[in-house]
Amino acid sequence: MDKLIFNNLDSLHTLVLILIIVAMLYVLSKGADILVNEAVALSLHIGVPKVIIGATIVSLGTTLPEATVSVLAAINGNPDLALGNAIGSIIVDTGLILGLSALVGRLPVDRVVVSRQGKIQVWAVILLAVVSLPFLTSSEGNIRQWIGFLFLILLIIYIAKSIRWGKQANLDASESVPGEISAADNIKIEKKATIVVQLLKLAAGIFLIITSSKILIPSVEISAVRVGIPQSIIAATLIAFGTSLPELVTALTAVRKGHGELAIGNIVGADILNVLFVVGGAAAVTTEGLHVPSDFYKLQIPALLIIILTFRFFSKGKMAEISKKEGFILLFLYLIYLTLNYTWL
Repeated sequence: MDKLIFNNLDSLHTLVLILIIVAMLYVLSKGADILVNEAVALSLHIGVPKVIIGATIVSLGTTLPEATVSVLAAINGNPDLALGNAIGSIIVDTGLILGLSALVGRLPVDRVVVSRQGKIQVWAVILLAVVSLPFLTSSEGNIRQWIGFLFLILLIIYIAKSIRWGKQANLDASESVPGEISAADNIKIEKKATIVVQLLKLAAGIFLIITSSKILIPSVEISAVRVGIPQSIIAATLIAFGTSLPELVTALTAVRKGHGELAIGNIVGADILNVLFVVGGAAAVTTEGLHVPSDFYKLQIPALLIIILTFRFFSKGKMAEISKKEGFILLFLYLIYLTLNYTWL
């Protein structure tokens, strides 16, 4: 499908491509508005904290591009791309997206929820690093197929635990002062709106974000080539950044609307899903497993661990918020990682 979209766009005039880019940016922003609004409305409707909605439903939707790219890459005999996409997406999500979000608005930390999902986030990344290590006499690692199935089982357990935590949060919310949440969030929920309708609207927002991203990225790529930007720069920026665009737009929109906890929940959930869902699914569909290049031990995996552990340290701070200074540090770590990709590889 991606190749078909690219070929059709490549046949268009540059002016038409520019118009498509403008249109897709508009659709992308509208999709993010719908997604954030419905996610917040749903959290208020069922009494579940926004950070849990972000870490489950929203992150499942925004992680679909990574999952699609990685699983198809593994099926088509390119498992290296599958693993690199997953690891790169976690680094982009936690370093670039959370860093930018903290700089443009408030990122409050729900200590209870981030403690639960945050621990899973850290242990999932550590587990990925361990299973990626070479064993015995091999100089390169391999994430075997049975490990992929194990990751998928852990994914089911994670979702079940999240649902249980959501029910507990719902129970706690029902014991709070009536109307307190609605006043704090300044959102009106129509009485006629059912949960099914809200879920359908939320799905529509996710669909608009993913579809517009699928058209926007190749349009920009083709236009960049035509104006003389080198392919190497395009590959290291647009392609690697493309699958994380839904998380970026959703996070920045959530922060702009004053729902920073939704942004944190989305990124924490997306990081977990990138390990258990994306890597697990990609490894499970290939009998040869996911090959881990030796270069990954020099940069990708160390950068992954450093950024995740840094975010974990910041999320447990006294202020219960990711400050602008901490956001700058996360962004700076990502920029160092991006620079080293050019200088080392």
